[in-house]
Amino acid sequence: MAKQPALPTQAEDFSAWYNELVYKADLVDLGPVRGAFVIRPYGYALWENIQRELDAMFKATGHENLSFPMLIPMSYFQREAKHVEGFSPELAVVTHAGGQELEEPLAIRPTSETIVGELYAKWIQSYRDLPLLYNLWNNVVRWEMRTRPFLRTSEFLWQEGHTAHATEDEARAEVRTMLDVYARLAEEFAAVPVIRGEKTEGERFAGAVETLTIEAMMRDGKALQSGTSHYLGQNFAKAFDITFNDVDNQQAHAHTTSWGLSTRMVGAIIMAHGDDQGLILPPKLAPHQVVVVPMGRSNDEEGRTRVRAEVDRVVAALRAAGVRVKIDDRDVSPGAKFYEWEQKGVPLRVDLGPKDLDAGTALVKDRLKDEKDTVPLSGLVDHLVAAIPDFHDRLFERARAFREARTVEAHTWDELVAGVETGFVIATHCGDPESEKAIQEATKATVRCIPLEGVSAEGTVCVHTGRPSGYRNKVVFARAY
Repeated sequence: MAKQPALPTQAEDFSAWYNELVYKADLVDLGPVRGAFVIRPYGYALWENIQRELDAMFKATGHENLSFPMLIPMSYFQREAKHVEGFSPELAVVTHAGGQELEEPLAIRPTSETIVGELYAKWIQSYRDLPLLYNLWNNVVRWEMRTRPFLRTSEFLWQEGHTAHATEDEARAEVRTMLDVYARLAEEFAAVPVIRGEKTEGERFAGAVETLTIEAMMRDGKALQSGTSHYLGQNFAKAFDITFNDVDNQQAHAHTTSWGLSTRMVGAIIMAHGDDQGLILPPKLAPHQVVVVPMGRSNDEEGRTRVRAEVDRVVAALRAAGVRVKIDDRDVSPGAKFYEWEQKGVPLRVDLGPKDLDAGTALVKDRLKDEKDTVPLSGLVDHLVAAIPDFHDRLFERARAFREARTVEAHTWDELVAGVETGFVIATHCGDPESEKAIQEATKATVRCIPLEGVSAEGTVCVHTGRPSGYRNKVVFARAY
């Protein structure tokens, strides 16, 4: 296996680094339709691990999975004005099927609020039917003009939760619960520190009363919206007549929510942790937490047999301990293997040859360290099992420290302009949508969120207009993906 050319460095061209890495690391390949990518087994395994952890958290909070059709009558989108306005530019529409023109065009699912609303109106009759706590694992199509693997694609995988409640308080509590689930996935599994916050009016989901978000910093200082949770109020309930008899036997409209996290989280993992050598994967989600590379001369059959017996012993013990481990026994040079697993971001690699056996040791390469560690074979399994949570903690702290170093508080316009060149800026904003637009035009930065727990804006004035703050806390400005 010939060694591939080095990646562009992040400092030289972060975008080129990302675009080349997702292909070289075997995460994706081009599909035949613009903007629709093939997710290869290594990338899909990463998504499966995200899916597994999220699904367990959903079920622990009382949610059930179900499936809805991907074809939605266009008339459904006309019922909620802001929703149709927000999604019309991205809709892909089927006009012919079975060799004939359809009486009504069908949209390929961009999101499922409309078709869910239609069925919820049928399923909900009484307060005793509430709450409905459902989740869908599916793919959606949004016709993007500029696409990038995992970050913005015409077709992508995700989950979308849709719940209905008897009261506003219950629905708002649901929205916050699911935001916390997303933050837990990001921080406790993906090792990506996030800011929990509320979107401004101009950044809300189309048709929502409130949108909450988790925002993460990538290693070029830009923000990535990594999961959102929406309180839809009674907007969709009124549009689809989702009504029920309440405890007083009075007709009432349900309060609904929706929330979603997509394969964009894979992009977040790539860009929050990767370096100039390639990926650095969080061990709790990595397809392979440990890769073992057996070594030995091709003409030393006895040595290779001894090595393989020890490798099989170590791997069996690791698997018994719940570790995802792969043996790389391909007929290629050790150097090529080392290079590949470094680029693919495997957290821990074990190199073992006849000389190591003779010494009673193995070499362990930690992706966050430059040097290899020499570990006694007698303690190798325990060392690797303990190294996995330690690797996660160090990776999380590395990302958190990077974000803190790239976050500044601005009190003037000039400080805001300078700050968004390299990272996040905490500043006061008046809340005027026109001011938001003007700031974006001038700096290419947007209000990423109003942090739920942040710096108080009491007594401060907007860095752009000089007017009093429109929010309880100072907001986060950043350029974003």
